[in-house]
Amino acid sequence: MIRINEDYLKLKASYLFSDIAGRIKAFQQAHPDRTIIRLGIGDVTRALPPVCVAAFHQAVDEMSRDATFRGYGPEQGYEFLRQAIAAEDFQRRGADIQADEIFVSDGSKCDTGNFQELFARDARIAIPDPVYPVYLDTNVMAGRSGAFVDGRYEGIVYLEGSRENGFVADPPDLPADLVYLCFPNNPTGATIDRQRLAAWVDWARDQKALILFDAAYEAFIRDDSLPRSIFEIPGAREVAVEFRSFSKTAGFTGTRCAYTVVPKDCKAYTAAGEKVPVHRLWSRRQSTKFNGVSYPVQRAAAAVYTPEGRQQAKALVDGYLANADMIRDAMQALGFTCFGGRHSPYIWVECRRPSWEFFDLLLDRAGVVCTPGAGFGRCGEGYARISAFNSKENVQAAMTRIREALEET
Repeated sequence: MIRINEDYLKLKASYLFSDIAGRIKAFQQAHPDRTIIRLGIGDVTRALPPVCVAAFHQAVDEMSRDATFRGYGPEQGYEFLRQAIAAEDFQRRGADIQADEIFVSDGSKCDTGNFQELFARDARIAIPDPVYPVYLDTNVMAGRSGAFVDGRYEGIVYLEGSRENGFVADPPDLPADLVYLCFPNNPTGATIDRQRLAAWVDWARDQKALILFDAAYEAFIRDDSLPRSIFEIPGAREVAVEFRSFSKTAGFTGTRCAYTVVPKDCKAYTAAGEKVPVHRLWSRRQSTKFNGVSYPVQRAAAAVYTPEGRQQAKALVDGYLANADMIRDAMQALGFTCFGGRHSPYIWVECRRPSWEFFDLLLDRAGVVCTPGAGFGRCGEGYARISAFNSKENVQAAMTRIREALEET
């Protein structure tokens, strides 16, 4: 008799975005003549930067000739991309990160979900609330929680975000081994300043804990006083791992390219207290379970670091930020309190009613899809996330529809 991993049975019945997709499908079947504007899941809508497309084409042409064909590449990523990342994303900003500390992958979602495999099953996990569901669900799958009771899993340390703390939690009083942080934050759009991030680094060093820092939206930061990387904070190399993605930076959601930074100074511990380099563990994991990102995709990603690539990628992000301004202004004009949307593509709206009720209202009356905050955790109830990832024209139309729908209620 083959047995299942019963930790999967602890998970809620379905994944948040599957629930949303199911409701949209039911709406479309009931109203086949109505168009839907999607401001829910954080998928980009603009084409790849032209310089990336050109690099993609050139690399595919190389793959068509025996003399320049490439088979399996290095699991950690091609050196040309790792060098560009280290120099442009970190060393330029004063962060001491080397190319061999960078691991190129097919997505931050995969990396943030897989990284927990390196640690003991009884590791104590601290996770923000509200939170991107992957951090939590993968630890539940790994057996690090108890049952789901009253909207939370037993055994997890929850870092509560609220309007009072600006959705930036302080280090917990309870002990924790592995902490997930995401800034600019998904779903709330909150950012963290250097002082508060330094407090987290100091706490991790004191606790001998590890911070898993998701910086997938760093390209949206427009205030140079805000840290784009945790490695801009002194001491972070010893206690942090960082995840980044080309998905939102340059529109690679369908192309799949990201990377994880694991400094060689970062250590975890055996049961006997012996220090072990986390870099070595992740390298072994990737070499065993991952065959690397395709050569054409990595060439396209490297093109982001050319002068043209930087300009074109910034133009994409600027367009989404302009959409965010439009959404935030429109929702505030309707009397809603909003967070985020300044250095983030997400606007976190206090919706004055239960989250799923607000979702259904916008879908049924306006044909607009948002994301109910309750799907991100107990502290998300009463909020909704509206995404700026769409065209300017669609965002304008969506705001008009929402205003008209709310005026009728």
